Amino acid sequence: MPVGTAGTVKAVHQRELEQDVRAQIILGNTYHLYLRPGIEILQQAGGLHRFNGWSKPILTDSGGYQVYSLSHRRKIKEEGVTFASHIDGSKHFFSPERAMDIQRIIGADIIMAFDECPPYPSDYRYAKNSMELTHRWLKRCCDHFDQTSGLYGYEQTLFPIVQGSTYDDLRKASAEAIAGFERSGNAIGGLSVGEPAEEMYRVTDMVCQILPKDKPRYLMGVGTPANILECIALGIDMFDCVLPTRNARHGMLYTAQGIMNMKNAKWKNDFSPIDEDSPCPTSRFYSKAYLRHLLHSEEILAAQIASLHNLSFFLWLVGEARKHIAAGDFAIWKNEMVERVGRRL
Repeated sequence: MPVGTAGTVKAVHQRELEQDVRAQIILGNTYHLYLRPGIEILQQAGGLHRFNGWSKPILTDSGGYQVYSLSHRRKIKEEGVTFASHIDGSKHFFSPERAMDIQRIIGADIIMAFDECPPYPSDYRYAKNSMELTHRWLKRCCDHFDQTSGLYGYEQTLFPIVQGSTYDDLRKASAEAIAGFERSGNAIGGLSVGEPAEEMYRVTDMVCQILPKDKPRYLMGVGTPANILECIALGIDMFDCVLPTRNARHGMLYTAQGIMNMKNAKWKNDFSPIDEDSPCPTSRFYSKAYLRHLLHSEEILAAQIASLHNLSFFLWLVGEARKHIAAGDFAIWKNEMVERVGRRL
């Protein structure tokens, strides 16, 4: 799921997301959209779909990750979180109920429960208290969500979030508690926050053994192509990450043969297509030398070309994974691809 933090996937038109990237769903960020343009504007517009012109599904995170990332700007209490805006320092308050109301106004199709994402590493007591707070907040989210309705004529779906840091007993308890709420899908949070990949895989595997297999399982904020393939093998169905577009803006491209740093001198006089095997027409049209020139010239077009390429590759990769799962040879294909996509070209 391409990440559109402030209501847009950076450097990419909605038309390109649909036609070239072939995205089925994008993300918005509750905290950022709440601050700018503000929920009054979004409600006047008829929700984020009408505001940004994206007609397919949207998922919004609840702002819980900002509780983690803005640790120097927030105070957590049982009632909710008080935080200072990164824009102007103004004070704001998010409660579980408020997070539901804001996401109702944004109009996302899938909305996330308000949680606390503990940092890595966390001591056991902090992680346990944080998880229990997340569960209490989830109960309040579900109660408030079930007592309210969507504002724009379509239903919305609420996903709870498993927490518990990297402690096996906490993750097991959280997964069981989350599954007990019997929502339409479930998410795993608090990973890809600095822990080793092996820890992420171990926790993901354990949680996937508990969460219902007949409901989508969403691993939040992950990750590299190799991370995604390994976690699909463990049972994950949904991913999001800023990595494809963020790294694109710095000239790092992902391909089925490996990773290319397009700022390197080796591409200076390489006039072959960026990736002639790419599903993205943009990557087949422009040359490596031209993209390198744009990057070094700090031209805006460089970010657009590179972002389209990376997003198309990530969507192609998960599409291929789906085909190989259906064909019954996913494990063989996955092991080969994990080795290939991590190479430096």
